[in-house]
Amino acid sequence: MSRDDSADARGLSRRELLARTVRFGAGAIVPVEMLVRRMPDNAAPAAAAANQAAAREPLETLTAAETATLDAIAARLIPTDENGPGATEARATRYIDRALGGALADAREAYRTGLAAVDAWARASKSAPFAQLSAADQDAILTQMESNTAAGFTPDAATFFNLVRMHTIQGTFCDPYYGGNANFVGWDLIGYPGIRLAATPDDQRMDRRPARVRRSAYDHAMFAKKRPARARLGRIDEPWRSS
Repeated sequence: MSRDDSADARGLSRRELLARTVRFGAGAIVPVEMLVRRMPDNAAPAAAAANQAAAREPLETLTAAETATLDAIAARLIPTDENGPGATEARATRYIDRALGGALADAREAYRTGLAAVDAWARASKSAPFAQLSAADQDAILTQMESNTAAGFTPDAATFFNLVRMHTIQGTFCDPYYGGNANFVGWDLIGYPGIRLAATPDDQRMDRRPARVRRSAYDHAMFAKKRPARARLGRIDEPWRSS
């Protein structure tokens, strides 16, 4: 059985796996082979090139080289496939880039050394930077990182893998005001209908799906319109806690 069939063999679609990941929270551990699936092996370089060519806001924290590596990692963690858009379209990297200048500032050095280590390991083991590898080779490196067999990371490869995985999930499914979940693609992927402050009788009916609400929480007057990604939120491994 190929690794591409691993999710289907368990009777779970990629959409169901992502929904479970979000439901269980960022602390849940889902093997990379269960998230990184169904993008053709020759699609990664083309997807990376398309993403680099797309218009984007200027980087705020990451360098161009770091962004290329992080884009490629995120694209394999939550790929674009027949189920719909993934982390690339959700602009998960934009969320991380913004947050590393504020809420996740304590993780900036971890990203600097970690992304450099990813490229160094890719060059040593596959003879090319991570972003230029085939999808199969990228998956192999991510699996080595997750299993902590990749060398050159501080404190270790698994720690950095889990950090990027958690932030990619956040960037794909967050409120769009934080810079990710562009065009609400993350919410669509898991069937989340959007934020509403009151439920109508139709919303409460069990025989129909609630109408989708394309609106950020920060579009409501009750939320302060400050830059939330700049807030200090405490420990990087518990970013939901206030300091």
